[in-house]
Amino acid sequence: RKEQEKDVTGNLYLDSQAQELSGKVCIIDGEVEVEFATSEERGTKGFVVKRRPAEADGDFEIVGSYENWGPLVSKGPQGGVYRYLDTTVTPGSWLYRVTECDVNGAQNDVCQCQVLVETEAERKATFIAAVTIGVALAATFIGAILIDPING
Repeated sequence: RKEQEKDVTGNLYLDSQAQELSGKVCIIDGEVEVEFATSEERGTKGFVVKRRPAEADGDFEIVGSYENWGPLVSKGPQGGVYRYLDTTVTPGSWLYRVTECDVNGAQNDVCQCQVLVETEAERKATFIAAVTIGVALAATFIGAILIDPING
């Protein structure tokens, strides 16, 4: 735990459990959309979205920054909702982290989320398993109704 805390700053360090819940991640056709919101921004220039393999303790790689992606620039003192679509992700388990950058050069980690990006074969297998379970449950339900002596 101490090793993991070395690379965490700001609100994420102070309350990691609450901050993990403040970000939202969606997988869209194998790409990852990171969404987060702020209620107040004082002196914020913008945000940086980073990722690293979830099982590794290595450095985060910047995948999006306010410096080259306009929608990550601060929306002003009132804050706002931000989204970033990572189109370069590959299958695997990833940890995404959002960092706020202020006008003084300070960085504050805002939130982080872990996501599993499956291969096409894994997605198909998951879908087939879900359909199979659904059919089995429906058949069990129908069978129970048909053999129920009270209703039959």
